Amino acid sequence: MDWRLRRAGAGDAARLSLVAGATFLEAFAGVLDGDDIVAHVARNSSAAAFDRYLSDGAIVTLAEAATGAAPLGYTLLTDPDLPVAPRDGDIELKRIYSLAPMHGGGMGAALMTRAIDDARAVGRRRMLLGVYGGNARAQRFYLKQGFAVVGERRFRVGATWHDDLVFAREL
Repeated sequence: MDWRLRRAGAGDAARLSLVAGATFLEAFAGVLDGDDIVAHVARNSSAAAFDRYLSDGAIVTLAEAATGAAPLGYTLLTDPDLPVAPRDGDIELKRIYSLAPMHGGGMGAALMTRAIDDARAVGRRRMLLGVYGGNARAQRFYLKQGFAVVGERRFRVGATWHDDLVFAREL
């Protein structure tokens, strides 16, 4: 399937919500508790949540089908909210997801490249991200993209706390 990347704007909250919920479910169904997934997505991936991110100045990139513009993936860059010593010039890649049928086709690398380019364009010098400690596939991807583990955090999904790793990469 042909796809393209574009900067998301205020009118994209519903598209972002749809792809965010779908990709989170794909990534964690059978790994995390179903009720926790539903609660997490309702709280953090609603259209209202994306409206807040966008109005707060988050940088959001949407991957969409070239024909029909169906949402296929996205990235979300925000000010950092991670338990590592902050530095001037830090930015957090809060989310990077694509639908499973797009895995292995270059979309993840293209989304990461765009996120890095966007972070540099606004003067950021280090990118941070958190990843579920049990998500070996994502960890391999981040290592391949030049990230290294710099810490740990506890992250709540629904009612359950999980152990995450914090990665960083100089830009």
